Amino acid sequence: MKGKRFFRIAVLMVILLFAGSLFPVSVVAGAITLSYANFPPAPTFPCVQMERWKEAVEQRTGGKVVINTFPGSTLLSAKNMFDGVIAGQADIGCLCMAYQPGRFVVTNAVALPVGFPDAKAASLTLWDMYKKYNPGEFAKVKVLTMFTCAPANIYAKKPVRNLSDLKGLELRASGGVAKVLKALGATPVGMPQSETPEALQKGVVKGAASSLETLMDFKYAESCRYVTIFNGPVYPFAVVMNLEKWNSLPKDVQKVMDDLGAEQALWTGNYMDRHVNESVKWSKKNCNIEITTLTKKDLAKWNKLLSPITKRWIKSAKAKGLPARAILQDIRVAREYHSRF
Repeated sequence: MKGKRFFRIAVLMVILLFAGSLFPVSVVAGAITLSYANFPPAPTFPCVQMERWKEAVEQRTGGKVVINTFPGSTLLSAKNMFDGVIAGQADIGCLCMAYQPGRFVVTNAVALPVGFPDAKAASLTLWDMYKKYNPGEFAKVKVLTMFTCAPANIYAKKPVRNLSDLKGLELRASGGVAKVLKALGATPVGMPQSETPEALQKGVVKGAASSLETLMDFKYAESCRYVTIFNGPVYPFAVVMNLEKWNSLPKDVQKVMDDLGAEQALWTGNYMDRHVNESVKWSKKNCNIEITTLTKKDLAKWNKLLSPITKRWIKSAKAKGLPARAILQDIRVAREYHSRF
């Protein structure tokens, strides 16, 4: 009797082991649980990259790490993201450095009007600058990756083919993009994206300047059918981790996350560029948008007007003891290099 019972137990154990090989447990018992805060809504690209990173870490650690994501400022908002992670309110957080221009001088140099052609080149350049200069403002966190949005371009209800067309034109913009528009003679109007459709309808603004995925995502192409490509500023983002939490992780988990740094920057840049291309195709097909690309001569005129913005950054960076001109030169070299592939 005991022999039969032992045999049945042995068979059951073999079956369970075999089933486990076919259907591996997705989460290891006693897994490390981490919180990841983000501020934009879930469908936006910073949150799309967050979910991709979460899945990659969980898969590559074999379920040893579980990451709970919190989009839409449900855990930390944009303005307190960095300090919130330092304080341990979230283990990981995604911040936009452009929202705090005086705090992240080196990485915000990527947001200057240097003419990035796309998000991929800008994202990889940003990561290069962080790795080379290791800015002191990130000393209290572990930086996991960095990336940017696509370059800002203009879309409006009327054609913008030259500086005369742009003069006095009311365009929705924010941050560094607003400074660029003002320097070019336009009239930037600051407002949240959520208020922009109504402002366009009422004529409060005649268009906007931002990355072009918004043509489709917010249906701006339906009212703004004239697009002008001048490859304006990008917005730099960083994903950072609480330093104490990072130091508590096993070495193999740290390696997985370290190995994802450059890979995630590239993935996010490529994702953003594909989304912009999809938006432009959609806008052409459904709204018959007209795209103007500035000639080299006109672009040179625009860039001349923008040069004081860069000069002011150089002066500010030098005052803080930073090699401002070397940083800018490195950005331009990296931009050219990453634009070729």
